[in-house]
Amino acid sequence: MDNRTYVADSQIDLSAVAQSNNSLDAAATNGNGTVAKKPSPVRDKWGKDVEFMLSCIAYSVGFGNVWKFPYTALKNGGGAFLIPYLVVLFLVGRPIYYLEMVMGQFSSRGVVKIYDLSPAMRGIGVGQSIAMFIVMTYYTPILAITFRYLVASFSAVLPWAKCDPSWPNCVDSDFVGQIVNNASIKPKASAELYFQNSVMHQNASLYEGLGLPDWKLVLCLLFAWLCVATILIKGIKSSGKASYFLAIFPYVIILILFVHACTLDGAFNGIMFFLTPQWDQLLNVTVWYEAVTQCFFSLSVCFGGIIAYASFNNFSNNVYKDAIIISWLDTFTSIIAGCIVFGVIGNLAYVTEQQDIQAVVKSGAGLTFMTYPDAIAKFDWLPQLFSALFFLMLFIVGLGSNLGVTTSIVTAIKDQCPELKNWQVVSAVAVAGFSFGIVYLTPGGMHLLDILDYYGAKYVTLTFAVLELATLAWIYGVDRICRDIKFMLGIETSLFWRICWGVVTPLVTVAILLLSFIDYEAFVVPVGYNVLGWFIYIVAVLQLPGWALYATTRSSSKTIDSWWGSLKKSFYPLPEWGPEDVPTRLRYQEEVEQHEATVPRDRSLMDVIKRKLLS
Repeated sequence: MDNRTYVADSQIDLSAVAQSNNSLDAAATNGNGTVAKKPSPVRDKWGKDVEFMLSCIAYSVGFGNVWKFPYTALKNGGGAFLIPYLVVLFLVGRPIYYLEMVMGQFSSRGVVKIYDLSPAMRGIGVGQSIAMFIVMTYYTPILAITFRYLVASFSAVLPWAKCDPSWPNCVDSDFVGQIVNNASIKPKASAELYFQNSVMHQNASLYEGLGLPDWKLVLCLLFAWLCVATILIKGIKSSGKASYFLAIFPYVIILILFVHACTLDGAFNGIMFFLTPQWDQLLNVTVWYEAVTQCFFSLSVCFGGIIAYASFNNFSNNVYKDAIIISWLDTFTSIIAGCIVFGVIGNLAYVTEQQDIQAVVKSGAGLTFMTYPDAIAKFDWLPQLFSALFFLMLFIVGLGSNLGVTTSIVTAIKDQCPELKNWQVVSAVAVAGFSFGIVYLTPGGMHLLDILDYYGAKYVTLTFAVLELATLAWIYGVDRICRDIKFMLGIETSLFWRICWGVVTPLVTVAILLLSFIDYEAFVVPVGYNVLGWFIYIVAVLQLPGWALYATTRSSSKTIDSWWGSLKKSFYPLPEWGPEDVPTRLRYQEEVEQHEATVPRDRSLMDVIKRKLLS
């Protein structure tokens, strides 16, 4: 696909528009020669460039760093997992992170509007917004559960430290020592039963239905959404101010928890168990697959949040520096969080005289709300303090991530409906998120969460990650991206980034997507839930052909006499594509036209590939 900006027969009077210097008065012509609607008003900007970086840190550093990374590393070779993870970060995670920052800042557009660069592919942004909405609906309920534990941490005695008389086969979590059990049924710690019975009232499976939510969790969910809405309701500037606290304060708590974890008996064994490589795992394809999925989850790439945040940047902000700092800081945080968690788990194994550290670890929410509270209950000095610190840290990092998720959706809506007030969009999204979120707080909610995360987040995100990279690298073109960076930042893009964007990153992402389908296993739940999951996936994927058809129809004109010509035209950038500032955009469009005038039209396939990657 040639990188040509389509210009209609009725050319825009560029000089007249430039003299007006008013983006609200600048008009572009569409394919049939009529005047297009006026561009949207100039969007808000971050108060300071550092607020963008801090907001990205708060967005990327979240639940995945605290519980998902440690468990994933343990399951896939301990310290050996760090090697493929760092390789994947270098070749996949960081290139995508930088690419999304560049495109968002260059165009000042959100995840849907950014596909003005190729209107036929606008369904990618819509599909990613669907995935983000699914994530938003279950992310805040996890935040609500975290807040419930934070409040409970201020009790005179941690409520999960002691067994309730109604819990059979229960052992107090504050008991220090080894449990001697001759019965066939293994006893459960009170922290595990507290989460299942007192907090979630959890059903054994979805075959028992969803049930009714706990009213205390509903109030916690309401509080969580009030926090999100209060920060976002005044726009990106208030979100930027909140980022100073949301990005920096968690590291104060992390430092305190890390120092304390290292002083616990048995902590060294736990940390070494986490970091010691199992080299044979490097040859396991599953380990590399887990490294890529963890990288996507941890950095939050290909969801739309990074593009949305970058779209509020000043045009000349140095996003290259931001991308490098944030990606490495995210990895550093994951490793430190792993040391904290496994230091505490090592202490748990020590006081229970358990030789196998892995035997005391539970996955996912179990690690956060069962294993870690169980270990804290055994602390001999102020367990309430360290419980409060841990869940406060978890709440803050979860809130920061939730702001990024919600901002992406709000930005996508406002880009399409700029006449709406920010408070109206934020309020509507918050009400919808609260309403859907209640479902996850039912007795069957955690089981439903796993299903919707699997189909609606994992599969949708990986699918559209492939399509996003294909669109940016080969339809829009790596060569044009590099020229855009040169125009915006005045720096040349190295061969490393070109090869990653054009070849390595797309191929790795395609391989991971194929592996995910090969390894697919349906959930052991009523068939309707798996059908619901596939329905969400299909609806998201169908956005691509649906919006491509719409763009083809809209691009038809009297000058194009075939459907094929209209389809080809819909892959070219719109006339108004480019920087938000009108004089800057006009200067950019002139440079694009000058460059395209020098590009030979008769080229072989190899010439096209070479030009796309190296020119």
